[in-house]
Amino acid sequence: MTSVIVAIVAVLIGLAAGAALGFFGRRILSRKRYEAAQADASRVLEEAGEQKRSIIIEAKEQALGIRSASEAELRERRSELKRLERRLSKREEKLDRRSGNLDRRERQAVEHESTNRLRETELEDFKNKEIERLENLSNLSMEEAEARLLRRAEEDIQHEILIRYRDYEDHAKKEAEDKARNLVAQAVQRLASEVVSEITVTTVPLPSDDMKGRLIGREGRNIRAIERATGVDLIIDDTPEAVTLSCFDPVRREIARVALTRLISDGRIHPARIEETVNRSEKEVWDTIWKSGEEAVFQTGVRGLHPEVVKLLGRLKYRFSYGENVLLHSIEVGNLAGMMAAEMGANVKVAKMGGLLHDIGKAVSHEVEGPHAEIGAAAAAKFNVSRAVCACIGEHHDDHPSSVEGFIVAAADAISAARPGARRDTVEHYVKRLEALEEVARSFDGVEKCYAIQAGREVRVMVRPEKVDDLMATKMARDIANKVEETLVYPGQIKVTVIRESRKVEYAR
Repeated sequence: MTSVIVAIVAVLIGLAAGAALGFFGRRILSRKRYEAAQADASRVLEEAGEQKRSIIIEAKEQALGIRSASEAELRERRSELKRLERRLSKREEKLDRRSGNLDRRERQAVEHESTNRLRETELEDFKNKEIERLENLSNLSMEEAEARLLRRAEEDIQHEILIRYRDYEDHAKKEAEDKARNLVAQAVQRLASEVVSEITVTTVPLPSDDMKGRLIGREGRNIRAIERATGVDLIIDDTPEAVTLSCFDPVRREIARVALTRLISDGRIHPARIEETVNRSEKEVWDTIWKSGEEAVFQTGVRGLHPEVVKLLGRLKYRFSYGENVLLHSIEVGNLAGMMAAEMGANVKVAKMGGLLHDIGKAVSHEVEGPHAEIGAAAAAKFNVSRAVCACIGEHHDDHPSSVEGFIVAAADAISAARPGARRDTVEHYVKRLEALEEVARSFDGVEKCYAIQAGREVRVMVRPEKVDDLMATKMARDIANKVEETLVYPGQIKVTVIRESRKVEYAR
């Protein structure tokens, strides 16, 4: 029991000693922390004081810099103001001097004006005296002299106008002719088409006159079989060693020619052989027509045509107009139209196709009534040819086509038809055209003689030199050309040449 109490007392004493030691230890630790905190605070205060002093010093330095800058700017502005004041004073002095000069000039101008008025008055008096003296010397009043001068001036001006008109006309003609010649020459040169020289064949040669009897046959059965199979009239007359075929359809006439040539070469002539030969010849001719149409399409580079249109085009191989083969003419017009359209910036495809098909109506013109242009346009439209091309076909003989390509096709048609060797003309029509051309030229006053030359392509007019001068000759040439254009119908163009010649003759005796 006693030992327990002693143990408890010892524990209590230990606890009390530990508590006392802990208390005094905490106080000692707290004091050290306090002292450290006071030292840190003192250091912070010292640093803050130093920063404050440095900030104050920096602020003072900045204030001094700003002040010095402001003073420098102020000094600069004061010097600028002084310069401006000096410039203004100089300008004021210049203005004063100018004002004085203006005043002096104004006084001089007033003096000159008064002097000029006096001189004008003197000149007017002198002019009136001179006019009066001239009127007395010339016995003309001022109005009459003025009228004469005006007439003389009018004549001089008219003469000058004629000279300039001639020069401008020559220049314009030269330039226009050069451009037109280059355009057409390029097209024709690139085309290089051969001159049409074929003619319609209506006569079949015979090896002997005995063949005529064999063609007629017993009681005329052979000739009837030939006419029935071909639809062509076979004319056997007194022409030696030849028979004539007559038919409006050139294709049927060609079939009959081929068949008759084969029968004559073979020698076996009877109705069955005739029918067989005609059928074979018909197939051959239609094959030729198709190949001719394809060849024409290939030569012109046209695409997309209906086969029936190609056949119609091939039929033109056996169609002639004024002695000119229509298929070759159509190929030439197509190529010319395409080249001209390319040079002018028009639609080349439409122009070329329109030129190739422009005379397609002639292939069936003997079967359908109406102008070949309308027939061709209707046939082309039937086989889905474009409206623009149909318009070119239908309007290629109109004066005012509805499109640029229509004008080009009409021009190409005229170029192809008017070139030398393209067409043939009757003597009567040729003579009438020449006489009409000479009559137009003789209708002008001052014409002594006139001659139509070069197959009516040129007319030369001789004028009387005492009635027509050089300027009037230029005007007469233009007037004659205008009257020819208004009154005559002709292919291509006609050159009008006015010749004025003066001759002086003297005899030595």
